[in-house]
Amino acid sequence: MSSSVNLAYDFPVLGAFWAIMWFFLWIIWLVLLFRVIVDIFRDDDLSGWAKTGWLVFTLVLPFLGVFVYVVARGKDMGKREQRHAQAKEEQAQRYIRETAGGAGTSEADELAKLSEIRARGDITDDEYRRAKEKVLH
Repeated sequence: MSSSVNLAYDFPVLGAFWAIMWFFLWIIWLVLLFRVIVDIFRDDDLSGWAKTGWLVFTLVLPFLGVFVYVVARGKDMGKREQRHAQAKEEQAQRYIRETAGGAGTSEADELAKLSEIRARGDITDDEYRRAKEKVLH
């Protein structure tokens, strides 16, 4: 009596399912590997030698290196990512404020500037009055 064992690849749909599952696991693995490598370089608490050691460990023994890194240092990975995102957001907001320049000035600031210009004698009282009306309306 010969018994045959049915494998997943004996059924085309099941074989396709396994192929897709392994493909997505591979993609997830690559994303995790790159996240760990980025986190190694982003971590300011590590010295240069420690960064080099972790990088060599994750590149020479990728599965073990990533696993050990996530267990040992994974707790703070999210915090470092959050700090990086906040710093980028602050930098973008600062750039927007600098680029917008005078767009955020208040009426009081504009009136103070007009007063200074009039006090220096760069504009007449009539020009000051018209500019003041323009600012207030």
